[in-house]
Amino acid sequence: MNFYFEAVNVLDKLDAKKGSIKGIIASVPEKNRKRTAALVIETLKYKQVLNEVIDAAQLLKQEKKINSRNLALVLVHDLLLARGIQAGDGPIKQAVLRHRTRLQSEFTKVKVKKGVKSHEELAQTDDARAASIPRYIRVNRTCWSTKEALATFQSQGYQLGDPLASSKAFKQDDHIPDLFAFNPSVRFTEDPLYLSGKIILQDKASCFPAHVLAPPARDDAVVIDATAAPGNKTSHLCAIMQNKGKVFAFERDRKRFTTLKTMLSRAHCSNVEAVNSDFLTISPDDPKYIGVTHILLDPSCSGSGIVNRLDHLLDNEQDDDVDSERLNKLAAFQLKMIRHAMTFPSVQRIVYSTCSVHAVENEHVVREAIKTEEATRGQFRLGRREEILSTWPRRGIPEEMDHPADAESVVRCSPGEDRTNGFFVSLFVRMREDDAEVQMSEVSGKRKTRDGEDEAGQPQPARRKRKKKKNKAATPSQS
Repeated sequence: MNFYFEAVNVLDKLDAKKGSIKGIIASVPEKNRKRTAALVIETLKYKQVLNEVIDAAQLLKQEKKINSRNLALVLVHDLLLARGIQAGDGPIKQAVLRHRTRLQSEFTKVKVKKGVKSHEELAQTDDARAASIPRYIRVNRTCWSTKEALATFQSQGYQLGDPLASSKAFKQDDHIPDLFAFNPSVRFTEDPLYLSGKIILQDKASCFPAHVLAPPARDDAVVIDATAAPGNKTSHLCAIMQNKGKVFAFERDRKRFTTLKTMLSRAHCSNVEAVNSDFLTISPDDPKYIGVTHILLDPSCSGSGIVNRLDHLLDNEQDDDVDSERLNKLAAFQLKMIRHAMTFPSVQRIVYSTCSVHAVENEHVVREAIKTEEATRGQFRLGRREEILSTWPRRGIPEEMDHPADAESVVRCSPGEDRTNGFFVSLFVRMREDDAEVQMSEVSGKRKTRDGEDEAGQPQPARRKRKKKKNKAATPSQS
């Protein structure tokens, strides 16, 4: 029965909102992990139906040995939907088997009531928005070129077209040139291209941070990825830099650090040094990091923008106060990360991103960051639209910013609408002398403008100079 107790422990933690499905399952001992994950996920898929059957059969009322609902769920799942309860005869197993006929009868009634013929029709399906997100793969340019990848996919029978319309169609992305979109049904995890590191499985929105940071491909370039695991963004930085310069990839968690190193090895990242430390503990004055010019910040967030993952199986009914408290704690941590990054003396560009849809973690963090002492002392400004995916249509939420025009300086992705997961990206740039003209006026609260811009920083039509008519009667003082 230990296997079932392990699954119950996972379900109990999920009920207590102690983490995501993926995160909690990762803490299960490796020898039991795969089996436990399968039972937990399948039980969650049928949870609503199983609860109906358990209540109708009055299992928990009549059997005191079944002392938790989650224990009843996993045992009844295997009794009705698998090959039976996989445990030796014991009091708990026998307690369920005594009610086998009643449980099967109630299960049949549920199927009739719902008008289904197969068990699979009773399962909770994936988040519907996930179906609108293609399978994205990024060409790893440390190994080969985009042109070579294009030819390879075409030789495998894929044809250029809308990937959501056909399983054999694929498309080169309009915003990230090294990204290709395939039909969601296509799997690459066993593909030799993936196993050899030639392609990286990465959502489109997740490619935006490294693309916006745009570190130079130079031997003297020094970059930090502050929260690097599992390593997709780090490997993207490496590819953009053509394996030149240096990338310091920080990950404080030991297990995730191991995952990071495996990913970087597979991606052939020779310019990356993985560091098993907390970025916040690193001194900006350390000679090792004093030359850092680019920093990527993708810290812990609510993950509310991710729709193609397992957590759609969980009950989403949460107390608003608990949600608010958690979001505020996350936002405080996120702001702390930005402020620390701004203290690095040579840093010129900082990208802050989240996979959240909440303004508390996005616009609110950015608007507070730009007002901090670190931003003022370091003379940082928000990147302008032309510096941060200028052709991407979805920008920030104006009413969530101190100055509505600043919403143009950040990027949002909406799940179900943009063919990506939900995401947010912003850019902080250290100002040059010619940037000073567009800084916020602390006195008036209005934006100082450059020639040809209004107070919101928007371009204005050029004014034509009026030709003065000659006035023969004009006095010298009037001319």
